[in-house]
Amino acid sequence: MKPVIVTDPPRADLADVDALAELGVATVHEALGRTCYLGPDLRPIQQGARVGGTAVTVLCWPGDNLMIHAAVEQCRAGDIMVVTTTSPCTDGLFGELFATALAHRGVRGVVTTTGVRDVADLRAMGFPAWSAAVSAQGTVKATAGAVNVPIVIGGQVVHPGDAVLADDDGVACVPRERVGEAVTAGRARVAKEEATREAFRAGELGLDRYGLRATLAALGVEYVKARP
Repeated sequence: MKPVIVTDPPRADLADVDALAELGVATVHEALGRTCYLGPDLRPIQQGARVGGTAVTVLCWPGDNLMIHAAVEQCRAGDIMVVTTTSPCTDGLFGELFATALAHRGVRGVVTTTGVRDVADLRAMGFPAWSAAVSAQGTVKATAGAVNVPIVIGGQVVHPGDAVLADDDGVACVPRERVGEAVTAGRARVAKEEATREAFRAGELGLDRYGLRATLAALGVEYVKARP
């Protein structure tokens, strides 16, 4: 890893990112062929938050949050900070003081594979966070990492400037060049789901709407009347 801070990377259009956030993580994930999801380990510390923003990526050394300090300077309104470490770490790299600095710059939230702390304060100030752990464990500021370089979370590559979506279902990252496609596909999925919802309200079964009776038959599933 080369210690580097990349300044002013291109970012996805915020209007499109906001449209994706409104659609939600699960919808966008499904609409893009069940891709872009960063995995079940990233959980919200709050309930009901739904945000979208452009990624400022941070690669730290385990137990060391020096590069988060460096990354704050690279953030601007509409960003989401995305943090990971060179090897697994659940220490509390991020807390209320960082959130205060980021909120001043218009940052919309943080996503981290590490731990967060000061959780009550983060909730009170309305700064949303998604993390792999909650931990009071302190850190040092001693080891060089990188800012605004590609990082990997949950098997997905997150590039600086990509669209990051986060809500109660988790976190997704849509590559910057696919954001427009994702908006179109997501809206089409919402329309399709609304039609299905209306059908279910009218009493139609998923077995019939999705053609699943043929699937059951092909799998050898039989209907057997219960004995008295």
